[in-house]
Amino acid sequence: MPKPVELLTELAPQASVIVVLVNPNNANAVGVVRNTQEAARAKGVRLVVLNAGTEREIDTAFASLVELTAGGVVVDPDGFLNSRRSQIVALAARYAVPVISPHPQYVTAGGLMSYGIDDDPIDRQAGIYAGRILKGEKPADLPVQQPTTFELVVNLKTANAPGLTVPPSILARADEVIE
Repeated sequence: MPKPVELLTELAPQASVIVVLVNPNNANAVGVVRNTQEAARAKGVRLVVLNAGTEREIDTAFASLVELTAGGVVVDPDGFLNSRRSQIVALAARYAVPVISPHPQYVTAGGLMSYGIDDDPIDRQAGIYAGRILKGEKPADLPVQQPTTFELVVNLKTANAPGLTVPPSILARADEVIE
């Protein structure tokens, strides 16, 4: 979570408030909030946690951004929130707030920025492990692996809509830029 916070504060250096949108129904939300709070503290911005476990709660969370004067939103890497990416992208455009997600599908759906793991190698490895297990290997004997590839994707068309200027430092680090 430090990297998305860093990217948002670089994109909107005047921001004093950053929001993290989490699904409270996900057991990982507590860790996401803790890690994001540490990152926000290190960057000198106040973090506001907005919980959204339903479509309606997502709408309510975004409606509160105006009152919070949020400089940006970090989206929790949660399955439910990812399944609602079109809604989140539309709300981000409506409220003209930069949103960073861990999933590049947000950016291809019209979102501003994503930073996260490359799912393709993980999916391939899961298939390999499934095959090995079906051939009789014990799951406990398979090595635990960590993702090593992270991607930064930026959508310049989306940045231009609310009048954002993506700094050259972010563009230089981007793995993909959609123009």
